[in-house]
Amino acid sequence: MNTKAFRLPGLSHLAALLLAVLAGAMVASLPPAPAAAQGAEAGVIDYDAWARLATRVETALENDFTTDETLNQLRVQLVEMREQFTTTQAGIDERLTLLREQIASLGPAPGEGESEPDDIAQRRAELQATLAEREAPIRAAGEGLAQAEALIRLIDRELRARQANALMTLGPTPLNPATWMAGLDAMIVSWENMRAEVLRAWNDPANREELLSDLPVTIVCLLLALLLILRGRHWMERLTMRLLHHSSILRGRVVVAFFVSLSQLVVPFLGLVLLAVAIRLTHLTGTTLDALSVVLIPAGMAFFIARWLSLHIFPIVEDPRLSLNLSASDRRKARGLSLIFGALAGIELLYGTVLVEETLNQAALAALTYPLVLLCALTMIRFSRVLSRHQPRQVMQDGQPVAASPFFDRMLTLGCRTLLLFGLISPVLGAVGYIAAAAMLTYPPVNSLGVVGTVMVLHRLIIAIYVTIIGDDDRAVQGLVPALAGLVLSLAALVPLALIWGARETDMLELWARFSEGASFGGARISPASVMWFVVVFCIGYLTTRTFQGALGTSILPKTTLEKGAQKAIISGVGYLGITVAALIAFSVAGINLSGLAIVAGALSVGVGFGLQTIVSNFVSGIILLIERPVSEGDWIEVGGNQGIVDRISVRSTVIETFDKSKIIVPNADLISGSVTNYTKSSLTGRLVLTIGVAYGTDTRKVEAILREIIENEPIVVLDPEPGVDFVGFGADALEFRIRAIIRDVGMKLPLATEVNHKIAERFAAEGIEIPYAQRDIWLRNPETLRPLADPQALAPTAPAPTPEPAEKPAEPRDSGLGTRTPEAWADQTVETEPDGSPDPEQDR
Repeated sequence: MNTKAFRLPGLSHLAALLLAVLAGAMVASLPPAPAAAQGAEAGVIDYDAWARLATRVETALENDFTTDETLNQLRVQLVEMREQFTTTQAGIDERLTLLREQIASLGPAPGEGESEPDDIAQRRAELQATLAEREAPIRAAGEGLAQAEALIRLIDRELRARQANALMTLGPTPLNPATWMAGLDAMIVSWENMRAEVLRAWNDPANREELLSDLPVTIVCLLLALLLILRGRHWMERLTMRLLHHSSILRGRVVVAFFVSLSQLVVPFLGLVLLAVAIRLTHLTGTTLDALSVVLIPAGMAFFIARWLSLHIFPIVEDPRLSLNLSASDRRKARGLSLIFGALAGIELLYGTVLVEETLNQAALAALTYPLVLLCALTMIRFSRVLSRHQPRQVMQDGQPVAASPFFDRMLTLGCRTLLLFGLISPVLGAVGYIAAAAMLTYPPVNSLGVVGTVMVLHRLIIAIYVTIIGDDDRAVQGLVPALAGLVLSLAALVPLALIWGARETDMLELWARFSEGASFGGARISPASVMWFVVVFCIGYLTTRTFQGALGTSILPKTTLEKGAQKAIISGVGYLGITVAALIAFSVAGINLSGLAIVAGALSVGVGFGLQTIVSNFVSGIILLIERPVSEGDWIEVGGNQGIVDRISVRSTVIETFDKSKIIVPNADLISGSVTNYTKSSLTGRLVLTIGVAYGTDTRKVEAILREIIENEPIVVLDPEPGVDFVGFGADALEFRIRAIIRDVGMKLPLATEVNHKIAERFAAEGIEIPYAQRDIWLRNPETLRPLADPQALAPTAPAPTPEPAEKPAEPRDSGLGTRTPEAWADQTVETEPDGSPDPEQDR
C-alpha cells in the first residue's frame, strides 16, 4: 500500500474536476444537435469491439490483482460506449417517431374482413417494413446500454470495496523501532535516487554546457523567486491593510481590498513558478526532480493559501461584521495554527513525489506517515480549543439581546467537537496500526477546513459587493441575497468536500452526467440545459413585457381619453398576456413538450380546482373589477359595514384604508357578489343631514330661519338645489328640526358637520334658544311608609309590646310602589347610624 491509497486529491485533481464540470455545463447548455447529425452517428457502433471490451472488463473484475488504475481506465471506455449507445437511441427514436406519424396519417388499419385502397395498403406495408428494420438497431443499442450500465456499477462497487478494505487494513505499529529503520531506509534510498539523477545529468557534457549558457537566466529567476516568495506577500499585505483603513475610500473599500489581497496569492505563485523554472534551467534534473518541480507549486501554494484565508477569517484588526468573534490573542493563535495546517498539507503533497514508491512497504509507510498524522491531530485539538472560545454576537430585537447568527454558532460548536474527536481518535488508530484510517481522520478534516474557510471568505465578498450596491450595511447583511448566496456556496462546496472524504472523480462526473440528462415528467424530459434556456428566454420576455407596460403607462395611455382606472386595467391585461406568451415561448425554445404534460396538468386541475376555487373566484372577480371599474383606487366605499378609501386593487383582493388609518383586505369576490356603497363613483357630490332639538316653547319660525341662514352661508354647500330645513315633529324631550344639504365634496362631510354644529351652538346661545337635555320626573306613591326611616325617634330601642289579640282579619298589605312589604316590615329593618346617632346618609340614599 502506498500513500495514494489514502492521500487527498491534490489541487491539480480538484482543478481538473472543476474544469470538467464547467466544460460539461457548457456542452449541456448548447441546443440539441440536429437530427441529421445524430443520425450520422447512429450507425458507427462497432459491436465486435464492444463485445471484446465487455469481456475484458468482466475478466478484470474477476482478477483480484487488477489495479485501481486499470479499473478506472476500463470505466472510462465503458462511459464512452454508453454515450454512443445513448446517442444511437436518440437518433433512431426520432426516425421511428417520424415513421409512426407517417403510418398514423394513413388512417387506422383495416379490421378483419375489411379492405383499403391498394395504394394505401402498399404504402402502409412499406412503412411498417422500414419501421421493423430500424427497430433492430435500437434494440441492440438498448441491450448494449443496459450491459454498459451494469458493468459500470460493478466497477464502482469494486473500487469502493477496495477503498473500504484499505482503511480497515491493520499494519505494523509505528511505535515499533523496527518501522523507524524501514522509514529511514526509504528516505535514504529516495535521497540517493535524486543524487544519482543529478550526477547522471552532470556527467553529461551537453547538460553542463546548457547549464553554463543558461546560468545568468537561472540566477535571475532564482533571485526573483526568492524575493517574491519571501517578501512579496508581506508587501501585498501592507497594501491591503492600507486600503482597508484609507479614509477617502468609503463605499466599495472592502471589495477593492479583497481583490488587492489576491495579490498575496498571485505574487507567491509567480515566485514558485520562477523557482520551478530555475530548477529546470539547471538541466541537472531527472524523473524525480522534474516531478518535484511540478508538485512544488501546489505544495507551496497550500501554505500561502492557508495564510491568505487566515488573514480574512482571523483578521489582525477586530471586524464586527464577521460572525466569528474571537479575541486578538485567539485570532493570532488561529493564524499560527492555520500556517501549520498549510505546511503539513504541502509536506503531504511532496511525500508521494520525493519518496521512491518501491521502498514504501508497510513498515516504512507507517513510520513516515504517523509523524504527520500526530502533528495534524495535535494541531486540530489546539485549533478546536481556540475556536470553542468564540463568543456569539448579539443584536437587539424588541429590546432584548438575541444571537445574531444562531445557526452559525451551532454549526461552529458541532465542528469544534468533531475536530476534537478526530484529533483524539486518529493518533490512537495510527499507533495501533490502522495508519490509513488514521490518515483519513486527519488529512480530510484539515482540507475541509480550507474549503469551509474559502466559502466564508467568498460569502463575505458577496455581502461586501451587495453593501456597495445598496449602501446599507444592516439591511444588506440581513437581506435575502446574502442568504441565497450562502446557500449556493454551501451547495457548491459539497463537490470538493465529497472528493476530500473519499469520493472519486468518476463518481462526480457520473453524477453530473445523470444530472445533465435530466428527468422525464409527464412524457417531457427536463434537463439543466432546458431549464437554463427556459429561464433566459422567460426573463427576456418578462423584461420586454415590463418595458412595454412602462411605455403604455407613461407615454401612450395618458394621451388618450380613457379614465385612469381603464388605463390601469389595460396595463394589467397586457402584463398577464405578455407573461403568458413569454412562458409559452420559453417552453418552446427549451424543447419542453407541453403536450406530454397535458394529461398530468388535467389530473392535477381537478384536485386543485376544489382546493383553490375561492382563490380562482377572487382572481376572476379581480379581473372583472379591473375591466368594469365599479370600484377604483381613491374611491370612498362601504362594504360589509366597513368604510374607507380604496388603496389598492389586485387580482385577488382589494385593500381599503379606513379613516383611522388601518388596512382592511377585502376579497374581490365580496365586492362583486355583495352590496357595495361607493360614495365617489360618479362624482364627489354628497349629502349632509343634521338633526337639532330645541326646548318646548321656542319660536319654531325663528329656529328655522336661523338654521337656514347658517347652512346657506357655507361655501361648500350647493344652492341648487337649495338646502332644506324641516320641522320634523314633537320629540319626547325637544322640538326636532332637520337640515338637508347637498355638498360639493363628500370628503368634507365630517368637517362641515363639525363647523355647522359649532355655529348653531354659538347662534342659539346668542339668541337665547335652549337646547334641552333629557328630563325625567319621579313620583312616589304612599310616601308615608318611608317616614319611620327619616324619624330618629323611631330608631330608638323599645321594649317589645305584647301582641294584642287580633280582633279581626288583618288587612292586606298595601302596595307602596317599592314592593309589597308592610310598614311593620320597613320598621323592623336594621338601620346603620353615624357616631352621633343620626342615620347613615348612604343608608338613607
